[in-house]
Amino acid sequence: MMSRLTLAAFALLTACTVHATDSRTAFLQLLERPRVPLAAEVGIPAAKDDLVEIAFSYATEAGQRVSGIIVKSASSPAPASPPARRPAVVVLHGTGGNKEAERALLMDYARVGLVGVAIDGRYHGARAQGGKAAKATEYVAAILRTFRTGQEHPFFFDTAWDVMRLIDYLETRDDIDPRRIGLMGFSKGGIETYLTAAADPRVAVSVSCIGVQSFRWAVENNSWQSRISTVQAAFNTAAKESGIATPDADFVRTFYARVAPGIDGAFDGPAMLPLIAPRPLLAINGGTDARTPLPGLQLCADAARAAYHAAGADEKFVLRVQPNTGHKVNPDSMVAAREWLVRWLKP
Repeated sequence: MMSRLTLAAFALLTACTVHATDSRTAFLQLLERPRVPLAAEVGIPAAKDDLVEIAFSYATEAGQRVSGIIVKSASSPAPASPPARRPAVVVLHGTGGNKEAERALLMDYARVGLVGVAIDGRYHGARAQGGKAAKATEYVAAILRTFRTGQEHPFFFDTAWDVMRLIDYLETRDDIDPRRIGLMGFSKGGIETYLTAAADPRVAVSVSCIGVQSFRWAVENNSWQSRISTVQAAFNTAAKESGIATPDADFVRTFYARVAPGIDGAFDGPAMLPLIAPRPLLAINGGTDARTPLPGLQLCADAARAAYHAAGADEKFVLRVQPNTGHKVNPDSMVAAREWLVRWLKP
């Protein structure tokens, strides 16, 4: 195998092998908090055409309940038969989004035999006091609060924990196959997708849309502005309160260290993507997306490819770069994502 790897790929593989266990263990330790009973609450199924939608909620930690929706086919086996266990896909929204915004996608997936699941991220949707109208206001305020106090990690990490607890819940359902749970996310949700999949081997298949990136590369190469703009108000206030008139890369590092410690280091894309191997991973990025600069993205892809190659699973990692495309997912890429999920989850 050595002769088939380039020296660069071998170096990446060696680094990933040495640090993989440490990164996963450290990330799980960072996420861990006192566990509470799921105390799941499930609403009455609402049928529409050939589909059924079910509202549900569950506890993820003290003082936190996650709201979600499940969409699945209305077809069912004969009364005497046990419920059919189908593969499920959890879809994570981006900054300012909510679970309802993913309903059309869940319906699309349900019609090809998957069970579609979406939840509200921290301080989004039903988990924000202002509801849908809050957009990202409360989320950004929570990130500033974290910078000040060190409490919580709403910038990516807490939702990763919520998804792990969601999988705990999905495992209790008799209509979902716990061995075939996929995860897909957009932007913020795309980052949460690869972080969660790296930490939790129960994620069988992943699709990270416009999320894979190297935070470290962006900081070191003055390309951090677009990513920071998603939480600009929190960043600006944090800088002002720190006596920084013109925030630079050094202050970005300080900001990350408080709100998402390790996101530009041990938990950066090049460190976390290899942990997903050999489970199938599709990354979809825009070729001109300033939030996921191509050189940093390439570092992530090189590290992932080395790990997948070492596992004998080259075909299970695909990077799809959309030419002349910014921070969005084109229709043909959405088709590719669905085909990827169907291929590996086998509904």
